[in-house]
Amino acid sequence: MSTSSRPLCVDLDGTLLRSDILYESLLALLARNPLYLLMIPFWLIGGKAAVKRKLASRVRLAPECLPYDERVLDILRTTTQRPRVLCTASDQILVQPIADHLGLFEQVIASDGRTNLSGRNKGKVLAERFGERGFDYMGNGRVDLLVWERSAGAIVVNNGPRLARDAARRTEILAHLPSQNGLLTWIKALRVYQWLKNLLVLVPLLTAHRFLDLPAVTDTIVAFLAFGLCASGVYVLNDLLDLTPDRMHPRKRKRPFAAGRLPLLHGLLVAPLLTLAGFALALLCSPAFAVVLLCYYMMTLTYSLKLKRIVMIDVVLLAALYTVRIIGGTVAIGSDLSFWLLAFSMFVFLSLAMLKRYTELASALASGKEIAMGRGYSVADLPLVQSLGAAAGYIGVLVFALYINSPESLELYSNPKLLWLLCPILLYWISRMWIVSHRGDMHDDPIVFAAMDRVSQVVIGLCVVIVLAAI
Repeated sequence: MSTSSRPLCVDLDGTLLRSDILYESLLALLARNPLYLLMIPFWLIGGKAAVKRKLASRVRLAPECLPYDERVLDILRTTTQRPRVLCTASDQILVQPIADHLGLFEQVIASDGRTNLSGRNKGKVLAERFGERGFDYMGNGRVDLLVWERSAGAIVVNNGPRLARDAARRTEILAHLPSQNGLLTWIKALRVYQWLKNLLVLVPLLTAHRFLDLPAVTDTIVAFLAFGLCASGVYVLNDLLDLTPDRMHPRKRKRPFAAGRLPLLHGLLVAPLLTLAGFALALLCSPAFAVVLLCYYMMTLTYSLKLKRIVMIDVVLLAALYTVRIIGGTVAIGSDLSFWLLAFSMFVFLSLAMLKRYTELASALASGKEIAMGRGYSVADLPLVQSLGAAAGYIGVLVFALYINSPESLELYSNPKLLWLLCPILLYWISRMWIVSHRGDMHDDPIVFAAMDRVSQVVIGLCVVIVLAAI
């Protein structure tokens, strides 16, 4: 039988789709209710096919938002003179809507709740339907070797040369489409650039004037790394639970997991490992700091799972998370918590949290949407969010102004009146941040914007010079 007349059988997970429906459905279910995790062990008693059916009957995935491999789609679009078969181990309930959406397949073969159509089972079904060596098969994993040994030709997708060589020992290689991801993709997934936020642990070191104290500096560096690892673990988990909302966002859809550039299973493994590494470093610093980091993790986790969808609670918690980093830095060096520093940071970071929501709502409005996906706000809330956020920022500056004449300030600074110069600078910076956002030029994260913005860098530099002059 010639290649032009043989059916082209295409795997779904990792091949046509840069993702895996099993983990997509699991994460969609956990995002809705994390308590379902307790049910998985009982479902496994019935076998993998039964688990897939249990998941598929409880979730609905949006086929139009899933990350397809354009190279595979191009092959399917140009292969019109022979049957195209979608053959996958994913459950029929979730697979059929994908096939209907694409409109590129004449047949769909999938798991049915009793038989897991993977590896040997898939090879057997295809051989029975099309005959031994009577079909070509496109796949991406080592389990597909059991299918290729019964196929006439193989197209290896999203894997390396080793799998292609092993497939070549079993059948003819028609094409090899390797994976295009690497270390930079993981760096982006871990959001290492977001570690800039963890520089807040340095603030207590500076405000306590202990930046020349080597043990304190060392503890602060360890605290910074611990927060970074823990935060990256939470970022990965958050991205896994936010796949659908991220894919509907104009910029977040490019995130590695949402775009299918990294396997979801790898993310599920990396997230807890990063978190455990962060807590191991925290214990090296001190048990008290480890407790603060645990509080940070629990707050972040509840935010990711539920609270980010509740109006106002989300922004208050975001502001608290910034403040907890300052508390962590204070505990790490063994200093006393400053009422003034905590009050100032809470108001300023509440303003930045509101700014973040304002930016998301403005983006939704520009896209013609009524709500920000995955949030509890509508575009009608824009004026109120703007007013509340700007007011919080100005109150933060007021708190700082009151601090200047406080006994604590007089004790720490030899010339505290110089600190008054910071007030107009901070008022200018907060006002400018809101104007930039109002004009639609703000990054998704105001902290990242401030780190990259030249004006903000100058403001930070001036503030440091003024504080040093006041000491």
